[in-house]
Amino acid sequence: MLDDVLKGEIQTAYRRVVDELSLTPRYGQRLMIAEIARTLGAIRVDDAGKRQNDTHVCVLEAGTGTGKTLAYLIAALPIAKAQGKRLVVSTATVALQEQVLNQDLPSLAAHSGLAFRYALAKGRGRYVCVARLDDAMGDSEPNPTQSLFEQDLIAKSGEFTSLATDMATAYGSGDWEGDRDSWPEAIDDATWRGLTVNHRQCTGRRCGHFSACAFFRSRRELENADVIVANHDLVLADLALGGGAILPDPEECIFIFDEGHHLPDKALSHFAHRFAVHGCLRWLKTLKSSLTELNQALGVQPVIARLLAKLPQTLQAVEPALQDVFTVGHQLAGRENGLGDEETTYQQRFEKGDVPQALREQAGQLLVMFAELSRSLESISDILRESLDPDKQTGLGREQAEAWLPLLALLHGRALEAHALWQAFGAEDPPGEPPQARWVTLSRAGGDAEIEFSASPVSAAHTLAKNLWGRCHGAVVTSATLTALGRFERIQERAGLAGRYRYQALPSPFDYSKAVLSVPSEAADPSDREGHERAIVAFISGLDPREAALVLFSSRAQLRAVRKALPDAVDKRLLAQDALPKRELLERHRAAVDGGKGSIIFGLASFAEGIDLPGDYLTHVVITRLPFAVPDDPVGATLAEWIESQGGNPFMRISVPDASVKLVQACGRLIRKESDRGRITLLDRRVLTRRYGKALLNALPPFSREIA
Repeated sequence: MLDDVLKGEIQTAYRRVVDELSLTPRYGQRLMIAEIARTLGAIRVDDAGKRQNDTHVCVLEAGTGTGKTLAYLIAALPIAKAQGKRLVVSTATVALQEQVLNQDLPSLAAHSGLAFRYALAKGRGRYVCVARLDDAMGDSEPNPTQSLFEQDLIAKSGEFTSLATDMATAYGSGDWEGDRDSWPEAIDDATWRGLTVNHRQCTGRRCGHFSACAFFRSRRELENADVIVANHDLVLADLALGGGAILPDPEECIFIFDEGHHLPDKALSHFAHRFAVHGCLRWLKTLKSSLTELNQALGVQPVIARLLAKLPQTLQAVEPALQDVFTVGHQLAGRENGLGDEETTYQQRFEKGDVPQALREQAGQLLVMFAELSRSLESISDILRESLDPDKQTGLGREQAEAWLPLLALLHGRALEAHALWQAFGAEDPPGEPPQARWVTLSRAGGDAEIEFSASPVSAAHTLAKNLWGRCHGAVVTSATLTALGRFERIQERAGLAGRYRYQALPSPFDYSKAVLSVPSEAADPSDREGHERAIVAFISGLDPREAALVLFSSRAQLRAVRKALPDAVDKRLLAQDALPKRELLERHRAAVDGGKGSIIFGLASFAEGIDLPGDYLTHVVITRLPFAVPDDPVGATLAEWIESQGGNPFMRISVPDASVKLVQACGRLIRKESDRGRITLLDRRVLTRRYGKALLNALPPFSREIA
């Protein structure tokens, strides 16, 4: 139970913030504070501070306008400090992360009376490597391996050197903190790769630049922070490394997952594996061409000499095996002669994730080869790291080790990625459990053919349940859209959230009756593609010329077709996501509205979430069709097959609930403030003619309705 002292601290902090910022207390916000305090305050610990109960997670749907950021910070921060834990606030988008870091936390610190420190957590790859800067500027001896694996990085160009010099000057003077995101100009990925390192390439405390390292400087700030602002990708990456590698150990953290509905998809992408055959052959060729220099530079160390001596035989076996799997992949895809003249990509998914026996056998052979290669490269990398430690005697000089470790660590990482993919392709799926999705993608770029093998779990539930919810001290999952069809079952199933956790959908402060939900007579069934497009064109052509509208499409092809068919007078006030960057499009839209003119945005699925156009900037949302997922997604298709094999209905269990969430999100673009009003028009007649339509409509907020 939450003791009276903590309860009083939370209540006092809330009153102070409301009074000093002249906020209107909201019932949903107070209820959210109470739910979080009740859940986290009930966590029982042993003498070592380890959690003893398993009701430490609450899942709260809090719509726009609830004030959820203030609620979860005020409720969770005092409890985390009292229990000696760190509060990790994780978001899915950069925009919300910046809001929490630059607005919400400073405001809370200034007005709540709570004393706390906070810091931003980023992965190592977001920070410049000072040793790389030195190499780029020529301030140190040139790295003999750089040309071998970074030929695409313009490492010797004047432009690259000039950028590195500017960065070094700014970092040395304290005008720049060394992270990519705060550099005043955009840096393309190829250039940035030449200025940073991954966790395998980094030598940590053994590096001669350790005291000046931007990443470890940020890590030291994290050690002193009560609140750490992160993102879902970073939390998942830390868990994949075992936890505690970037963030504190999960057992020492209370997590807040804002925009929590993104967590399952983010987790799936972290546990997926990909392998491009020709891409692998290229880095194997790099390793092969480096062997003479590697032997000259590192062969004085007896263990490395023995490992290097084995590599030619391994490489000689891997290359033809990859050529064979390249051929078999094309055969299985029915493209023995490559892609057709008009094709640029082709995807072949294996039904129920079941890989044909011939490919499974090849996967087993490649698994053994890459396991051996990975072990050799790992052992060499470990000796090179030890050689950087002045207290260790390996028989190898620091200069040689420092020069060659980046290459060996990079190749070790790629060998591990290959090993993981072929392990996934060769493994038997446990009976009675969902299989992994497995597929191949054929592509052609600039005349060069490539084949990529991919594997992914169809659900992240087990991994999240074991590695996140099972380990963390406490957690809050929140979002404006966590329920599907008014229930929490779908997010439970996707995120591995146990039924014993606390769940609540909080009341909204908005009066949704100010908005009208309309299904007009023009609404058509999308199965008649041409008829549906004509209906969209007719409806948009009839919009008031002064209207501020957002029209949401489910396909780029239909967006383009509709735009092409519109009269010139309408097209003149049209802004299409297909043609303009998002930020510029929104700026032009606001400028048009400010100038008293009408403006129509044509957007795809990404515009159905995260677009904030309050008041007169958006008075009409037009949804052209129900947002069912694209049926060619290999992961979704494999899961659907498995559900069907178990006697379930994948359409009703997956497609309809997921469409419900997306429809609520799309409708949520209209009402952003209590004074907002307007119209939502749905141009998909299936919402009236199919049996699932009523369930989708009933899951929407209580808009006024006009159904033709």
